[in-house]
Amino acid sequence: MPSTFTLQSLALRNLKRKPLRTLVLITSIGLLVSAFVFVLSFVRRVDSAVRTASDRLGADVIVVPSGSRGAAEDILLENRVKSFYMDKSLIDRVRQIKGVDALTSQTYLVSITGQCCDVPETVVVAFNQDTDFIIKPWLQKAIGRPLHKGEAIVGSESSLNISLGLTEVDSHLFGNMFKMVGVLEKTGSGLDTAIFIDESNIDDILRKGKTSLKKDQISIIFVKVKKGVDPSKVAGDIGDSIVEVNAVARKDIGRNILGTLKELNRIFFVTVVLASILSIFLVWAVFSAITNERAWEIGIMRAVGAREVHVSRLFLFEVISIGVAGSIVGVACGTAVAVMLAKNFMLLKKVSTDLALVERAVIALISLLAGTGICVAGALFPIRRLKKMEPLLAIRKD
Repeated sequence: MPSTFTLQSLALRNLKRKPLRTLVLITSIGLLVSAFVFVLSFVRRVDSAVRTASDRLGADVIVVPSGSRGAAEDILLENRVKSFYMDKSLIDRVRQIKGVDALTSQTYLVSITGQCCDVPETVVVAFNQDTDFIIKPWLQKAIGRPLHKGEAIVGSESSLNISLGLTEVDSHLFGNMFKMVGVLEKTGSGLDTAIFIDESNIDDILRKGKTSLKKDQISIIFVKVKKGVDPSKVAGDIGDSIVEVNAVARKDIGRNILGTLKELNRIFFVTVVLASILSIFLVWAVFSAITNERAWEIGIMRAVGAREVHVSRLFLFEVISIGVAGSIVGVACGTAVAVMLAKNFMLLKKVSTDLALVERAVIALISLLAGTGICVAGALFPIRRLKKMEPLLAIRKD
């Protein structure tokens, strides 16, 4: 039984008549959309990681030794292993700054495989459980109690490095035996790769002499400001009053990374725009050739009663079919490339969050619409010229 004739079926037959040309168009749109998906995924992932890590720190201001801001951001945002120290007495001086509501400190110890520890190189964070408001919320979820002396809890990513599963594991840290009692929920910050211990263990670590840390030293102070107080002002007051430290408001944490990201955005934007213009011209050139090639066919259609709207619908369906097919291929390839190449980009390897399924779906939808829209934009002028063609002139011209 013969199939029903429709404009859609005719459009698909027309595409099949020139498979190589159709494939070239689909491939060009696919490559453009692949680049679009990769760029959106890259930018969104880095931006989201930095902002999420900053928001989840739980502090309005961070205070670090003078000249150590970059090192602190490396640890908190990019999972890098570094250490830096300042005198513990600075806590009292920071507490006296107007607008400070609460504060807590942490000390970062770098573990080195083969010298002090039986775990891969990582940051060991000693924190004060009495004043802490950074780790405690995650600690409560993980084990429901404070850490005891000689106990440690690991970040979500460090747990993989030391094979910590459902059972407790004994490990040496700086010459001392620690029992790993649990895994913290993923925080989205650089601390996901750390190991956490109570600061009461520091005296034992110092006695072993396997760290550069000295007595009464800390690495960082986290500050909460009073309600209604501007964190940037408090950070400025701390920096002006205490020359030994740098103070950074939470909204400014990761500014260097975000600044670099903005520069990359400009580069990506220009590249994608140029590629889009190239694709529009390619589609325009191909469909201009198609309209010239099929002028006689359209003249016959118009002569037997087809209207301008039928001609437009026929070609628009061909264009949309190519755009959608190319965009789907591009979304699939772009997503795969974004996932695979993330392992080769240092910046993406060090951020601790990945895109959620919803975010990837939104990027896919935007890219699908963009690819199809670019394809349609390139074909509009040739289609408009073709539908206005006089039937008799089209037939006689052929």
